[in-house]
Amino acid sequence: MRIGVLGTGNMADALATHWVRAGHEVTIGGRDARKAERLATRIGGGTEPASLRSAAEAGQDVVLAALPFGVGAEVVRDLHAALDGKVLIDCSNPVGAGFRLLTEGGRSAARQLAAAAPGVHVVKAFNLCHEDVWRMRPPVFDGRPLAVPVCGDDEGALVRVRELVRDVGCEPVAGGGLERAGLLEATAALFIALWVGEGADAQAIAPPLAYAAGPGPQESDGGSPRTRGA
Repeated sequence: MRIGVLGTGNMADALATHWVRAGHEVTIGGRDARKAERLATRIGGGTEPASLRSAAEAGQDVVLAALPFGVGAEVVRDLHAALDGKVLIDCSNPVGAGFRLLTEGGRSAARQLAAAAPGVHVVKAFNLCHEDVWRMRPPVFDGRPLAVPVCGDDEGALVRVRELVRDVGCEPVAGGGLERAGLLEATAALFIALWVGEGADAQAIAPPLAYAAGPGPQESDGGSPRTRGA
């Protein structure tokens, strides 16, 4: 794929590095030309530095918006013509001081991008982990690849993003339409508060899949866990 990256920060670095290793053509776009050039050089593999507009134009298959919340919608609005009809991945987290969800009561960050550029196929993904997790080769824990929820409304866009999730070494999970992107962003706010604010293991708050619908009679009575198909 030909991928344009908007931004020169840690998420741009982590994800673009995986995609270049997977054989994709990547263009890094930034407001600061020197930062874009430094990041492109560090990633290597033919990665090209460019302006934000040139990166949006170069991303014929997918564009990654690796931009802070509050900046993304403005940039996407300015680049609307270059992004029209394309797949745009939003990995931002609208989380503020005190781990507060900044979009509470309003549109999710992903839907703000969609509103800023009608005709662009926005997909929410890659927002639930610290950038250093995305740098892992691959992100596998206890033998299981990291699962990445993906939310979007266009099936063609979802197919491309799922491929890029697998290129990072992760497993895509259907998260529903873009209207559910706000749930992913709220989940990130909760997890960050638990991890950073409380030092709690957020993964431990959910039971194993076999117990997701509640325990069976045997488990309730202290018996053996039920097995699939029993």
